[in-house]
Amino acid sequence: MSPETTVERSKRKTLSGVVVSDRMNKTRVVEVLRLVRHPFYEKIIRKSNRFNAHDETNQSHEGDLVEIMGSRPISRTKRWRVVRVIKAAPRRPGSPETEVKS
Repeated sequence: MSPETTVERSKRKTLSGVVVSDRMNKTRVVEVLRLVRHPFYEKIIRKSNRFNAHDETNQSHEGDLVEIMGSRPISRTKRWRVVRVIKAAPRRPGSPETEVKS
């Protein structure tokens, strides 16, 4: 393949959700919320799924709104990766990531 010809990848599935756990190194648990109409009663129901997502740089933290994208299997449970942080959650003053080490 020459450098001029590039192969277009198929569109990968992307979702957005809130980080509910950042305790693991390079792994985030992201909860994706969706609204579904009940087939008979037609009431709107909130359904959620939790995905383990790979975060190579540990840039996202608990409470952040992030975008995740489907990828090849990274581990037994990780098939998603964090693409970007859409909206960062406010950090508490006593949290470990805001303290300055001297």
